[in-house]
Amino acid sequence: MANDVLLLGSFLLFMFFFAGVGLASMRVKEDTTDDYLVAGRGMHPALAALSAVSTWNSGYMFIGFIGFIFLNGYSAIWIALVSTIGQLVAWVWLYKYIQKQGEERGIRSLSSLVSNTTGSPEAKTAAVLSVIFLSIYAAAQLTAGGVALEVMLNWSPTIGILIGFVLVVAYCYAGGIRASIWTDAAQSCVMIVGSTILCYVAIKGTGGFSGLHSELQTLDPAMVNLFPAELKFGATLWIAAFFLGGLGVAGQPQVVSRVMTLKDDKARKEAMVWFFVWQTPFIIIMFLIGLACRVLLPELGVSGAETGLPKLAMEELSPFLGGLILASIFAATMSTADSQVLACTAAITDDVKPEWSQDHKTTKRVTLVVAAFATAISLVGQQFPGFGDSVFALVVLAVYGLGAIFVPLLLVRMTGYEPDSTHTIAMMMAAMSGVVVWTLLGYGGDVFPSVPGMGAAFATHFAFCQFRDESPDNPFGRFAVPKGRPMGIGVAVVLLLAATVEGSYLAFAPDKSEGDGVAGSYNVTANFRTLVLDNGGEYIADGETFSLNLSTDSLNDNSLNIVGAKISMSYSEDETSAGFGCIVSGGAAEADTITGMLMHDEYNGSASGQNQEGAPASHETLVEWYNASMIGDVSNVTRNEIIDGLDSNGAGLGQYSIDISVDVTAGGGAQCTHTDDGENVDYTIEVLVLDYTITEIKA
Repeated sequence: MANDVLLLGSFLLFMFFFAGVGLASMRVKEDTTDDYLVAGRGMHPALAALSAVSTWNSGYMFIGFIGFIFLNGYSAIWIALVSTIGQLVAWVWLYKYIQKQGEERGIRSLSSLVSNTTGSPEAKTAAVLSVIFLSIYAAAQLTAGGVALEVMLNWSPTIGILIGFVLVVAYCYAGGIRASIWTDAAQSCVMIVGSTILCYVAIKGTGGFSGLHSELQTLDPAMVNLFPAELKFGATLWIAAFFLGGLGVAGQPQVVSRVMTLKDDKARKEAMVWFFVWQTPFIIIMFLIGLACRVLLPELGVSGAETGLPKLAMEELSPFLGGLILASIFAATMSTADSQVLACTAAITDDVKPEWSQDHKTTKRVTLVVAAFATAISLVGQQFPGFGDSVFALVVLAVYGLGAIFVPLLLVRMTGYEPDSTHTIAMMMAAMSGVVVWTLLGYGGDVFPSVPGMGAAFATHFAFCQFRDESPDNPFGRFAVPKGRPMGIGVAVVLLLAATVEGSYLAFAPDKSEGDGVAGSYNVTANFRTLVLDNGGEYIADGETFSLNLSTDSLNDNSLNIVGAKISMSYSEDETSAGFGCIVSGGAAEADTITGMLMHDEYNGSASGQNQEGAPASHETLVEWYNASMIGDVSNVTRNEIIDGLDSNGAGLGQYSIDISVDVTAGGGAQCTHTDDGENVDYTIEVLVLDYTITEIKA
């Protein structure tokens, strides 16, 4: 109890500190829309850079990225390394173009950059798409904050989401983007300190770097391979997607808005240095924490991978430092969400409804509506397991969707080519379609959707260029498409790089069988508990069926390892008799048959019981889906085999259908009529939750 109080107190202390920093920004703000959205273009480069680090990482880094590393091991280094290279390219070239355009044209939104005129059809389309994807992105942040509060304080995710909404609105109303940047900078400092402490403790707990490597190899040899197993489309596109994702940071309005707060190109260069000096060690630290989570918390499995960091903090740190970590996660997610809400506000007021652009009160009302919309997405996601459960999946969809929509257009316009409205809108819609269709087809695990998204946008651009007399040879404005020998050399270089990557993948990638780990001896302790989904009583007539449809959403915990379910039914005999013969001998009552059927996805079962005269009778319908042989002392098995046998990986979540039916048989005798129309059945429907720990038995 004392630890819980200290944890909550530490959390509130740091949250008040962040709030104080935000309120302090109000002392220097100006009550104008320009200051509200771009801080008057006078932000200090260091503050803008630290804010960009916090905004870019947020819940994605603390929750989603940790889960990705937990599941993929060393191969996750590619997304960290290659996306960083993509970000560097964005800062050097694309951000230079963005900052210059913002300063010269007075632009405050990314959507305004796709056209020479704010409020044009293409700018409106870009703004609408920005709002859609940014709302999803902001919803992911709110969800991440809810996950953190659930794990560390045992609060409902819904409570965390609603608290996040209040804070987002407060941040925005306090001082707009200036307050957001100031709090972001403070959070960046706390984030790096807290994560460094956690990383040190976690690495020490695994036995140092050598112990970490050895434990990962024991868990699963594939975890220490630089390539994942069985990439459907090869390694080249898999890696290229990460580069395009990093480049796609230039298509993130909430990050680009930080660049637009800078005074000039000199400030941009200084901010770039600050960004990578701060971002690079942070990525390394989080990568190591993700690996340590896999070693120290292997029982989390697939369904609990994204809860790794907050659970590790709870187990390895003092309550005070745990509160610091929780405050860092929650505050960072909320601050990122408010940045995204402000970016949506800028898109709406500058491009969708330009007449609102100088109305400060209307601008703030738009902010409130956008925040409410993002919160609604997050809350709805909680009701549909698989939609709102994965922060990483939501962020990937939003990041790569925005990157695919904006980056190809920015690259084309940066070269001097100015596509018309139809051309621009077609590129954006092609990009969005590529991302959404690719995601719906389920290919995102093999290649992130930046490749099909940007590929579709560029294909559309080249197709349109063929219909313009001046374009076929100059689709990049002042840069002509090379012909002859230069084109041949370029193609050869690309093919050589692809061949090198694919050759390395074929030579070094693990077989699927390597993912089973190394066999050993383990002690597995299991704790079973039941949670009630519903209970009650019902009179069921002869030949009829009572049906119920239930969902585990009512339990408000999507991390539960549900491995079974049961219906418990009790009933008595209420057969009545009438007639002269009943005085002598009424004859015995005939037993009735009560049948319970339970259905959940491919798991289903039924069981029947019979009532009797006198004492009530009962029976259960039980359906289970776990391997009982993996409990206790087990030998010649791997950790992964144990986890596969005991962890449902979310299979127990979702909808359940229950049918209870009654088949009546009336007894009786001579001159004694028995009547039996049905039975009262009391029922309880429960799910079976399995918590387990795995301990290696050393020889």
